[in-house]
Amino acid sequence: MLLRNACALVGPRLSLAPRADIGESGGAFDRVVLRGTRPRPRRGEAVYDCEGLLAVPALVNAHTHVGDSIAKDAAPGRTVDERVHPVLGAKPRILARSRPDHLESMMRAACASMLAGGTTTFADFREGGMEGAAMLARAASGLPVRAVILGRLEAYGDAGRVAAAAAAERRRTGRLPTGPANSVRGPAHGVTAAGIARLLARCDGVGLSGPNENSDAALGAYARAVRRPRLRAIHAAETAASSAASRRRTGRTETERALLLRPHILVHMTHATDADLRAAARAGASIVVCPRSNAALGAGLPDVPRMLAAGCRVALGTDNVMVNAPDMFREMDYLGRATEAAQAGRGGGRRHGRGAPPGAQPLDARAILRMATVDGGAALRRKVGAIARGMAADCMLIERHSVDLEPMHDPWAAVVHRASASSIRAVVSGGRIVHGRI
Repeated sequence: MLLRNACALVGPRLSLAPRADIGESGGAFDRVVLRGTRPRPRRGEAVYDCEGLLAVPALVNAHTHVGDSIAKDAAPGRTVDERVHPVLGAKPRILARSRPDHLESMMRAACASMLAGGTTTFADFREGGMEGAAMLARAASGLPVRAVILGRLEAYGDAGRVAAAAAAERRRTGRLPTGPANSVRGPAHGVTAAGIARLLARCDGVGLSGPNENSDAALGAYARAVRRPRLRAIHAAETAASSAASRRRTGRTETERALLLRPHILVHMTHATDADLRAAARAGASIVVCPRSNAALGAGLPDVPRMLAAGCRVALGTDNVMVNAPDMFREMDYLGRATEAAQAGRGGGRRHGRGAPPGAQPLDARAILRMATVDGGAALRRKVGAIARGMAADCMLIERHSVDLEPMHDPWAAVVHRASASSIRAVVSGGRIVHGRI
């Protein structure tokens, strides 16, 4: 495939190229010519004139729970734990009652939705052990979308005790308690090297519920057993309540305990302290933020400028399909608008005045688009997310003259704040047009 005459956002900085010729071979970009002699088509190569189109790297959704698509908008108005806690929440009960074939069809629909919206790679925290991972693999099979499957062992050793105590608390107060599902200083609760090895035969790594649901011994067992190229990922510091529970029960922050996993990815970090963020940066862990999910569940807004100022790489995900459509355009737009409003509320505005973190810079549209492309690919340690030689030939071709985008004075802002799935002329994955047409 050779894309001619495209306006394009290229390279790791998403630099604007007013006219580019972009070629691929074997599913990877091998020519990105911005000036000088135009490359000749190779024998049998399909050539497409992209005049009037903006070539943008395909989106990378760095955190999802597509299995939750079976429970769209279930249990509204409940707390985070009441909706999605792995032992106490409505979600595990719904998943347990769902027919596997029905659940699989809903996951496949979520994958197709992402593809139509320009997302060609996503990472999923998959419940259900080996069978849960196999279910997602079947759901994504045959679709031109890359599913990075992060599984877990459903090993909550004292879950019965916690569930009984929670039921008693609900009867007494009408609300579920917030707290760990296990004694964090206890044994590994069924997390064994052999069990992890069997899981990894079906998965690209592990995606753990959180430090409060795993003992120190379990986190250490995962850290020792999961080796490159497999990924280690975990939720951390999502809510004020879970953060307070960790300090109360262990004397440590959730992030301090999450780092026992030696994670490549920390998800949420909405209530991380400055010391937590510096520790994450030193450990080389990427942070994946999910601002719409945090808002819907009342968890707050991730302070991305503070994360960036601490030296963290930050990527973007849509989180639970139970709560949100897996739409990265909505995620980008919401993050930008909500962050601007939060800064203005602190008296900082665009200049990050009083109350802004030291060294913070405005969270502009280019930075947000990088989070949804380049930095998402880097967080997942995949060669995706950039139009550059050697990267997977994934991109979306956006109508520059569509009614929502014309006139396009700032291409980064146009993609982040104005574009939608309807703005996309075509989606390319692995060098093939997989949605739309040119």
